[in-house]
Amino acid sequence: MIRTPTALLTAGFLLAPALPACSQATEPSAPTTGFRVVTVAEELVNPWAMAFVPGGDMLVTERPGRLRIIRDGKLLSGPVPGVPAVFARGQGGLMDVVLHPDFAANRLVYLSFSKPVDGGSESTTAVVRGRFEGDRLLDVEEIFEAVSRGNGHYGSRLAFDRDGFLFITVGDRQAPPRGDLEAHPAQDLSNHHGTTIRLHDDGRVPADNPFVGRAGARPEIWSYGHRNAQGLAFDPETGDLWLNEHGPQGGDELNLVLPGRNYGWPVIGYGVNYGSGSPIHESTHQEGMEQPVHYWVPSIATCGLLVYTGDRFPEWKGNVFVGGLAGQQLARLTMDGTGVVSEETLLAGRGRIRDVRQGPDGFIYVSIEDRGGAPTPIIRLEPAGDGSGGVPLPTP
Repeated sequence: MIRTPTALLTAGFLLAPALPACSQATEPSAPTTGFRVVTVAEELVNPWAMAFVPGGDMLVTERPGRLRIIRDGKLLSGPVPGVPAVFARGQGGLMDVVLHPDFAANRLVYLSFSKPVDGGSESTTAVVRGRFEGDRLLDVEEIFEAVSRGNGHYGSRLAFDRDGFLFITVGDRQAPPRGDLEAHPAQDLSNHHGTTIRLHDDGRVPADNPFVGRAGARPEIWSYGHRNAQGLAFDPETGDLWLNEHGPQGGDELNLVLPGRNYGWPVIGYGVNYGSGSPIHESTHQEGMEQPVHYWVPSIATCGLLVYTGDRFPEWKGNVFVGGLAGQQLARLTMDGTGVVSEETLLAGRGRIRDVRQGPDGFIYVSIEDRGGAPTPIIRLEPAGDGSGGVPLPTP
């Protein structure tokens, strides 16, 4: 059963409905719905994200710096030309890929990546866009470069809302939580550490962003106090923005993102210091800081996020799917409005799940990576017994 602690309901920058009490992850459970796992493509190296092109192609980013095409069930041999140089070290590289909402007319593709700066000695999170024509990226232009420096925790997830605004996550860049936690860069609006960003599709700052006109604050910021958000998705039915972020040792979070709100890192949270297990936070709650809707202790290293709306799994409509890197699982969260009522573990032990997306066919696509860079596949979940082939998973 889910354990539901008392939530602290806080006031934020804008008036909005109060968030529900947060819930902690349950122990892994067996799948209650039968499905098959079908291999879509193999021999990918650190596949980070997927995007579906009208007409049937799939674009896949490989973290070493390559954008790949899967066409007619086959991975094309060569990468897409036109991708910018990336800082492919440690956690860095080529990361997310999304299509412009009006891609059919303008052919625009957006990529996030770790950009080398200061002569290549450091890096930051950046976003470019380019036209995808003839299996090439043309007229590539940078539309965002984060004011942040560090060696990891790039964030880098991208999502468009239904009004055509682009949202970007930027991690805290592994700035250590020491001393005065409220002085941490993720609590400082003068930089982009630990934020979500909201922009027009060409990189301009919307005039109604919550911190526009505030002295000392970056106008691109939509929310702050995040650690390292590597899952970002809108609910197509409600327009709600969902984000998952890595905790330290424990304390991964699923958050409902609202404008101007402070999500607390590193002042509050549910994780502890690596290795020693010593406390980071004095409390899990503080007035003016948001509680997660759901959290994981121990950490599963959340990555990738999907709100499912397809017809292939009608019993899963409205469910939230979250990948796990260290946890090597796909978590399925059953929702009641914006609250989590139960959790089920899928694909346990199959590998480090980096991304999860819904395809235009209504199936669920998952990218799996190997930390050491060994070739790994993209797989697809299909209902069991539909005649599509694949390996069936047992049902209880």
